[in-house]
Amino acid sequence: MNEVLPLMEAFYTLQGEGYHNGKAAYFIRLGGCDVGCVWCDVKESWDVEAHPKVSIKDMVEEALKHPARMAVVTGGEPLMHNLEPLTEALQAAGFHTNIETSGAHPMSGRWDWVCFSPKKFKAPHPSVYAQAHELKVIVYNKTDFEFAEQHAALVNKECVLLLQPEWSRVQEMTPLIVEYVKQHPQWRVSLQTHKYMDIP
Repeated sequence: MNEVLPLMEAFYTLQGEGYHNGKAAYFIRLGGCDVGCVWCDVKESWDVEAHPKVSIKDMVEEALKHPARMAVVTGGEPLMHNLEPLTEALQAAGFHTNIETSGAHPMSGRWDWVCFSPKKFKAPHPSVYAQAHELKVIVYNKTDFEFAEQHAALVNKECVLLLQPEWSRVQEMTPLIVEYVKQHPQWRVSLQTHKYMDIP
């Protein structure tokens, strides 16, 4: 296996948001993103050429050094890359494979869990909606509730619906999200608990 991918960082921590919040997980953050969220907190991931090409074999070997068997592939925008070899290798090593994606590119890879977080800055690819297990919409403005409903209408009926305040506006947006969920109970609140706990 000699496939390589641009790796910004990999680390072992707790999943800090979304459906799997609180679980131990090994994160693989791939370089490269063409979505351009103005509030992105990992803008250093955007330039794909800025990150070393690392073999999938080495990535999996590093992941195996930790006891949890949940691997979260994130970015950047990981679907810029063909993720079939990576997920195949992770699953062969016993990992539950999760992806965090804006859905801006066609789906690739074999996923046990797809966290789909669409962004206004680049429309999602139609292939992502049917495969989403979790729709996580970041709420930065009041108009994002309407944006959330537009995408919720397109995912499968079993998809978990989550609203998450953007961290720099958490004080303003959280009360609005609480009221929205009370009025629309098909939604749940997602918080970035890793930021409250001050962990990666």
